[in-house]
Amino acid sequence: MELFQKAKVIRLLSHHEKYLLADDDKEIVCQDRNGSIKNARWTVEIVEGTNVLRLQSCYGKYLTASNLPFILGMRGKKVLQTLPKRLDSSVEWEPIREGVQFRLKTRYGQYLRANGGVPPWRNSVTHDIPHRTATQDWVLWDVDVLEIQSRTSRPPSRPQAIPPPDSSPCPSELGFSSSPAIIDIRSPRSENEVGDSLEEPPVRSEGRIIFFNVANEKGDVDVVNDDKSFTFKGNGVEELKEKLEEETGLDDIIVCSRNPLNGKLYPLRLHLPPNNTNMHVVVVPSSCKGVAEDP
Repeated sequence: MELFQKAKVIRLLSHHEKYLLADDDKEIVCQDRNGSIKNARWTVEIVEGTNVLRLQSCYGKYLTASNLPFILGMRGKKVLQTLPKRLDSSVEWEPIREGVQFRLKTRYGQYLRANGGVPPWRNSVTHDIPHRTATQDWVLWDVDVLEIQSRTSRPPSRPQAIPPPDSSPCPSELGFSSSPAIIDIRSPRSENEVGDSLEEPPVRSEGRIIFFNVANEKGDVDVVNDDKSFTFKGNGVEELKEKLEEETGLDDIIVCSRNPLNGKLYPLRLHLPPNNTNMHVVVVPSSCKGVAEDP
């Protein structure tokens, strides 16, 4: 909580390497990789006498845990930007530290969750309690402090002698500046990063681009939908499989490639191509019968 007590403006980075954004419609909350825009800035308000806070968007509205289901029949509920006449518990969040990251808990025991998978879940934000192991990290957030609270200097406990004019220290010698400074403080995970600014998101290690489609049990792919993609930094097929399960929200999948000669799908095994070569893969259910044993 100490981090938030010092913070004036923050941005939140999800498990999917995307920032929490206030949409331009001034109602929706979503995720995006561009953290340099004003929509990624959230002003912190500490609820006096408690360990909870409110987050205000660039449009002056509060991050709100609503009672509206994101999809009828599903567990997650919508997180919105609202400006209630009376600030109630729906706009209050309790930060809970998890190592160098935080979970943001509603007053009703649910957590701010960044969703992955296929549309409409992709890039959405809900509040929920994750029950699947593959989605446990979806409620973890990195906190980047962009501005800190200004500190009011305390009066001296006793009068101090005023030095003569010719020996008076200049403001810089006293540790003050003639103009206000913009201070950028990052969460512990990013303290060693150099050159970060509000205009540029933090630089992260490169990986390969994975383009993927989701096939049905017959191995057929909906050609109407474009390839989806993400950056992958691993080298093993099992790591890629876990990442694709997160991205698609599916369990028990087979990661396949398509033979360019006959068009048949075959499972990937052991290692991925070297040198971070970009890849096109197809995600199929394990029950699919249209997968060949070898390319």
